[in-house]
Amino acid sequence: MGDENNNSKISSKSVAKGGDTPLTLGTKSISQLLVQYSVPAIIASVAVSLYNIIDSIFIGQGVGPMAIAGLAITFPLMNLVVAFCTLIAVGGATISSIFIGQKNESRATDCVNNVMVLCLIHSVLFGGVTLLFLDPILLFFGATPETIDYAREFMRIILYGTPVSYVFIGLNNLMRATGYPKKAMVSALLSVAVNLVLAPTFIFVFDWGISGAAWATVCGQTASFIWVLCHFMSKKSFIHFRRDNRWLNPSIIRRIYSIGLSPFLMSVCACIVVVFINRALLDYGGGNSNLAVGAYGIINRTTMFFVMIVFGVTQGMQPILGFNYGAHKWNRVKRTLYIGIWIGVGITFVGFAVCESFPDAISRLFTTDETLTTIAREGFRVYFIFYPVVGAQIVIQNFFQSIGKPKISIFLSLTRQLLFLIPFLIVLPRYYGVKGVWASMCGSDLIAFIFALVTVIVMVRRLNVRFKGLKPIEQ
Repeated sequence: MGDENNNSKISSKSVAKGGDTPLTLGTKSISQLLVQYSVPAIIASVAVSLYNIIDSIFIGQGVGPMAIAGLAITFPLMNLVVAFCTLIAVGGATISSIFIGQKNESRATDCVNNVMVLCLIHSVLFGGVTLLFLDPILLFFGATPETIDYAREFMRIILYGTPVSYVFIGLNNLMRATGYPKKAMVSALLSVAVNLVLAPTFIFVFDWGISGAAWATVCGQTASFIWVLCHFMSKKSFIHFRRDNRWLNPSIIRRIYSIGLSPFLMSVCACIVVVFINRALLDYGGGNSNLAVGAYGIINRTTMFFVMIVFGVTQGMQPILGFNYGAHKWNRVKRTLYIGIWIGVGITFVGFAVCESFPDAISRLFTTDETLTTIAREGFRVYFIFYPVVGAQIVIQNFFQSIGKPKISIFLSLTRQLLFLIPFLIVLPRYYGVKGVWASMCGSDLIAFIFALVTVIVMVRRLNVRFKGLKPIEQ
């Protein structure tokens, strides 16, 4: 932490230049700040989630049920694509918020420069290696002769676009963290809007099949990539690219990786879990094993809609938490956490109510196949039993990430994604078949929530003692 005070501080001149700067994070009411930062992030998350759902609907209705199953096979690989990007994006956004809270503009600028370079390096390495071994990877993830062609066709195009998508996602997180939540929302909406126009055109008009959906995704991300790049190249932006700042700084890189390790591991765990889920569904699904994987694809898209809304809340909370933690304003940190938990629970409770009440209506958005609808119905009814507590678990996990405590955040992400779910998936399907797969996900959500609740209670008490002796840093 010693290197944070060696560079130039945020001056009143730079604050005025930035307009509505992130320094208001230490003075405005928490409720106002959550509206200011979370609402744009939620809108962006909802838009992205709706795009993923509508894209799946286009594929299911325009290509067929096996295409839905093929798309579901790509989920673990897509999680890995996201993992190597969020490793940089979330770590960079978190420490830039903390630096701004400490009034250190130069180090915050270093974060932007380093995130840009690291995103390009990661995208070339990950995208290139994955393209070389794409078929073996998809077969490992559960592709069958009926589904591998769809999965390969989709992922090959997505991987071509990783340099653009990585820079877009990385800089968009930094845009929000450095005081521009509305512009970050616009970039996400721009990507979605381009996708929604091009996807049906490519699938239904040009008859490009599942590859049309992939090309639409890449085109949408390219439009947003240009938007965020222009923002950080502009000297009017509060934090922007500067040639004289460091582009590959070892201390910045170490901190980015340290904090970004939590969401990275969470995405990797999600990848591993999906492999186990797909394998269990293929093993215990009998003659409808491919359709069982397709049913999971429908459930996964639906649950991610509500999870992404919660992520929107946590994205809005992140600069508030990071700034006030860096500024030693502990009471504001706690209030942000408590409000965020209740909002998260409210969101996932709505998800529980909708999915338990209307499983068939949701499934029929994706397919007209009655067997697929029946399998998905059972999955919805079991999986969503304890879904309301998922919102609290996600908020608590991201709280520790946002205040620079990655080890705790990693532990909590592992509890839900890996430590409890994998043993359940090994045991329960042997006795209950496909229903055991859905029950495994449901049970792990409940136990992970209990662990998260106990952890946050203990840590808040410890931090109460620590911050008693620290004076707030005046902005």
